[in-house]
Amino acid sequence: MKEVLNPDGARSFVVIGETNLARRVCASLLDAAHTVAHLTEPRDEELRCAMSSAPEAVAVLLHDDVAALRYALAVAHMSGQVPIIVTIFDRTVADELLRLLPQCHVTSPADLVAPTLAGPCADTAIAALRGGGQRAEAVRMIDGELGAEPWQRERMGRRSRLGGLAGQLRPHDAGTRIMLAGLAGMLAALLGDWAWLLSLGAHPAEALFDAARVVATVGPATAPRHSSAYQLVSSAIMLCTVVFSAMFTAGVIDRMLGPKLVGLIGPRTVPRSGHVIVVGIGQVGLRLCCELRRLGVPVVGVERDPHAPNVRLARTLGIPVMVGHGGDRAVLDHLHLGRARALAAVGSDDLDNIAVAIAAQGVSPGTRVVLRAGEHEAIAETRSLLPLGTIRDVTSLAAAYVLARLLGDPATGVVAHRHRIFVRSPGGTFAPWPLAARDGCSHVNVAVPI
Repeated sequence: MKEVLNPDGARSFVVIGETNLARRVCASLLDAAHTVAHLTEPRDEELRCAMSSAPEAVAVLLHDDVAALRYALAVAHMSGQVPIIVTIFDRTVADELLRLLPQCHVTSPADLVAPTLAGPCADTAIAALRGGGQRAEAVRMIDGELGAEPWQRERMGRRSRLGGLAGQLRPHDAGTRIMLAGLAGMLAALLGDWAWLLSLGAHPAEALFDAARVVATVGPATAPRHSSAYQLVSSAIMLCTVVFSAMFTAGVIDRMLGPKLVGLIGPRTVPRSGHVIVVGIGQVGLRLCCELRRLGVPVVGVERDPHAPNVRLARTLGIPVMVGHGGDRAVLDHLHLGRARALAAVGSDDLDNIAVAIAAQGVSPGTRVVLRAGEHEAIAETRSLLPLGTIRDVTSLAAAYVLARLLGDPATGVVAHRHRIFVRSPGGTFAPWPLAARDGCSHVNVAVPI
């Protein structure tokens, strides 16, 4: 029997946007016999005409935060009391919009799906939702029903901490390797020359001074009194130090001028075990990294474009990001996939995510794979992807949450389990939420993945 979203009768809504999310929300409202005015890029006249029918709520579902802000302000100007659901990624813009328009509810698909991705990445939980304050709760099957329990940080174990320590001072790009190789060569020359002078009976301070002069390529001050063998060796060391100094200088300049996405020491170093590899630092990938950090799980991102907008944000947040293709075996080996907790392929292109998942299973069959899918029309049926790992459909999750808010349900979260979407109520219970087919909306012919 077909489930009905609202048994009390049809209502009127306005949906703005040409995204897959907007199409899914529109289709589900139409499937429940509601009236929908779906506008893609409305001018003020079109928007005013749609608002003249006094809709019960408006959904602004766009990729562009600035455009979403502008439409929300325009809707509020035309009708000061109508509830507005807006998707905005930038939290600064979202906070400002909430301050200006209290009737708005601001969210983003990335915020909604990140907890459902973080749960299976960090543990075997279905999701890791936020409880009261910043407290995290693990969503699991409890007595045959979905329920939440406090997240146990001790499940992370010592492996994650040891992996973070082992990642210090480890090069992960050519420039850093050159710099550390040059530094190691100069230190080896310094210590070797100092040890030789000590064996010849020199005072430790005097020996260190002479060794430093050799490394600086000016020669030892007391060279005439030393053996001929020492003079020959120190001469060879000075010639080698010229090369080591050039390597060190080149590496330093590369790090100073480059994006510096991975640190040598500190929190932005790449962990070696117990970590999660997040492939694709888009909106979803960045939010997932933040959620995993909040759960105490080490994380490293992979992004093919070092100049992508969210890469800069990841650096500001202290998240290490390695430049490369997530489906490259060399990259996965370099990130120690075999010792990782899980790999999450969360790019905006489903086909890329599938390629990454297949490559990950080929490199390390025992590592958990969490896959973002469901955006591409050709592979919209995510059940066929089950052998690749845990699947999360961003559009379906976000659509269920937006629908609940449009229909007056004060939902606090959304999770996916066994091909069904569940919306969480303020009381902590989970209720299944039906969605219409993807092709139920005929207002937009070509959709752009979120």
